Amino acid sequence: MEVSFSKEIESLRLGAGDTFHGEGILAITKALLQSGVAYVGGYQGAPVSHLLDVMVQAKPYMDELGVHVEACSNEASAAAMLGASIHYPLRGAVTWKSIVGTNVASDALSNLASPGVVGGALIVVGEDYGEGASVIQERTHAYALKSSLCLLDPRPDLPQMVRMVEHGFRLSEASNMPVILELRIRACHVRGSFQTRDNLSPAISTRALMSDPAGFDYMRLAHPPVTFRHEKLKGEQRIPAARHYISEQGLNELMPGKHADLGIIVQGGLYNSLIRSLQQLGLADAFGQSDIPLLVLNVTYPLVPEQVSDFCIGKRAVLMVEEGQPEYIEQEIATLLRRRDIQTPLHGKDLLPAAGEYSVEVLAGGLTTFAEKYLAGAATREARVWLDGNRERRAAIAAQLDRALPARPPGFCIGCPERPVFSALKLAQQDVGEVHIAGDIGCHAFGTFEPFSMGHSILGYGMSLASRAGVSPMMQRRSIAIMGDGGFWHNGLLTGVQSALFNGDDAVLLIFKNGYTSATGTQDIISTPDEIARTGAVDKQLSQVHTNQTIESTLQGLGVKWMRTVHTYEVAQMRATLKDAFTSDFNGLKVIVAEGECQLERQRRIKPWIASLLKKGQRVVRVKYGVDEDVCNGDHACIRLSGCPTLTLKDNPDPLKVDPVATVIDGCVGCGLCGANAHAATLCPSFYRAEVIQNPKWHERLFHSLRSTLVRALQPA
Repeated sequence: MEVSFSKEIESLRLGAGDTFHGEGILAITKALLQSGVAYVGGYQGAPVSHLLDVMVQAKPYMDELGVHVEACSNEASAAAMLGASIHYPLRGAVTWKSIVGTNVASDALSNLASPGVVGGALIVVGEDYGEGASVIQERTHAYALKSSLCLLDPRPDLPQMVRMVEHGFRLSEASNMPVILELRIRACHVRGSFQTRDNLSPAISTRALMSDPAGFDYMRLAHPPVTFRHEKLKGEQRIPAARHYISEQGLNELMPGKHADLGIIVQGGLYNSLIRSLQQLGLADAFGQSDIPLLVLNVTYPLVPEQVSDFCIGKRAVLMVEEGQPEYIEQEIATLLRRRDIQTPLHGKDLLPAAGEYSVEVLAGGLTTFAEKYLAGAATREARVWLDGNRERRAAIAAQLDRALPARPPGFCIGCPERPVFSALKLAQQDVGEVHIAGDIGCHAFGTFEPFSMGHSILGYGMSLASRAGVSPMMQRRSIAIMGDGGFWHNGLLTGVQSALFNGDDAVLLIFKNGYTSATGTQDIISTPDEIARTGAVDKQLSQVHTNQTIESTLQGLGVKWMRTVHTYEVAQMRATLKDAFTSDFNGLKVIVAEGECQLERQRRIKPWIASLLKKGQRVVRVKYGVDEDVCNGDHACIRLSGCPTLTLKDNPDPLKVDPVATVIDGCVGCGLCGANAHAATLCPSFYRAEVIQNPKWHERLFHSLRSTLVRALQPA
């Protein structure tokens, strides 16, 4: 039972005169349909996951419109879809997460940008930057510069965001350049409303097919010698055409202010934070009216030189608010002003941090320094008091604590099938010694945190096996690479497995087969169990069993000779299999498939099923684990080997014992890891397994009554 987006899908059907209410990323999705998009593809990932998830679940409605939707195997395949817009007047949109997705897609993007497009091509990128990000801290801007891609950074206001989607397609068609629309986390999740329009069925679509392909045109290929001409066209025709459209349509916003001798140029996505920061200095009101003139860059590449120079000329100073490094926009503006002999002082990274997210507090600090230098009437003293007060409040809270709060990094879900594998790997290394562990992107990256602290590198999605290639020949012991089934299909099969087999590498690969790309929202993949298998698993309460053997058959077909499939919760068996892989006489790639369904998906399916049984008054058995307080010796090795949030400590009920005892709290899903660990590691036998029966049969009630009576009789007075 996957997450349902039925309400979101209904909002996609809104027509002219209706009002949309919701999040920014769903507004973007609606804007694509209003713009007459013909095809949509992408690879899921925060903060833009819902765009593709909603589109996939809305397939019946997409079929009505004639819109083709495809969940791609990775970002490169998504970017390659845009090749449809090179020859044909088809508007296409693809989406992925941030710079990591753009890195994967860069080859296709470069080859798309060279010949250019005739149909509008829009790339929606979730600019996952700052302390809330889960990726490397880089910017998409560099790709726009190197490949001559227009880059939109809309002000986080739903009507403006929708407007920029519609203009994004037109800008692409006017300039023949693909367009990137970058959306920060806050823009994706900002809530608001806008007046909708009717969705447009594309002229060419899955319901209105083309009769013949385009005629051959060598100029439309990304292939020498025409690529030399393409490079000239970028500067001679495409960028000038883009600048003309940006200026003519007013895509960037000029907001006047009473302090006309100063100015602030800001990336559109930072507008809301900038206004809130200006309010701290009394330089903006609650309605977004700034006392300092603003040039809001909803298009950050290419810049319009005349627009920037006209804004800067005659001013005492201008502040460029640009998040991230290097300061691409600031450098371009500085060059532009210098070439035009405009002497207006330009500030930016000299007053604001070079790196990191520009929160309201960070911006307020830089703005205060700017105002102290150029605007004596600003409430800089009040702003300093506010900033100092924030620091004092944090210090006061820290002073009230006996010690610093412990770090709380993310971790595995309760009952996650990947946690027992790391327990087994920890035990296996006690037998064979420490090994080099090449990590990967995915839920299993949580194994880098305590209590496991495993993983020497993370170099890209599905790249773990490839990343150990330079290490393995230098190690006395075999190294191990870890990847999920999502990473396996994303990139690992070719860059890792194929390469290792081709080179005859002696290595160990551990694949987590949980059935989904769980780290990006548990989307289905080619190795997801089919609905019949999943439904049957519920009926038998065997929801950890998989029937899809696509990964195994693919590995066999590719030539893997040593392969084992082990249920993840069998810690002892997994430990033995890992030990065998590390010590086997077989010289070559050894693959262990760790099979266990994602616990989130399992619970989403089982909980409604159990609730329906209880509602009918039917018998339900639930497994529960606990700790015998009299047996627990207070060593807590079980916790250090598990890290499960439901396995924790409580005060020892025995007044003669000091050490707290382990306990299993509410929330346990009955995966059995605690007991399996205790058995595999020969820990104290304090864990017990109980079955909680709801709506028991009459004979079970009778037996329970007899047992209770007997127990009471045997108890001392």
